[in-house]
Amino acid sequence: MTETATKTRRPRPAALILTPSAEARIADLMAKAPDGTIGVKLSTPRRGCSGLAYSVDYVTEAKPFDERIETPAGPFFVDGSSILYLIGSTMTWQEDDFTAGFVFNNPNAKGTCGCGESFTV
Repeated sequence: MTETATKTRRPRPAALILTPSAEARIADLMAKAPDGTIGVKLSTPRRGCSGLAYSVDYVTEAKPFDERIETPAGPFFVDGSSILYLIGSTMTWQEDDFTAGFVFNNPNAKGTCGCGESFTV
């Protein structure tokens, strides 16, 4: 007699880690979001001196290959074509007297431009 073993799968870790400050900023954005917005999305369009840039925008529909990360404020999406450039990254929100913005610690980035707006992998 053979027993069938039931395997339980452990949850897959998120491709991107959001710090509490990033989650709080996403909550602020969602509180002011236009009608029809279902979340906030990170993508890495081609632009800037180094080739790729970080872009955070409102999203009105989930795409099939987007990574979905649940936050207290609602879903945060990572563009499916950007995932490979972002695996293992940490996203935080930083503010000081002169600037405010999302900051990325990306272990896949091999270089950045002088102004820090774009990166290369």
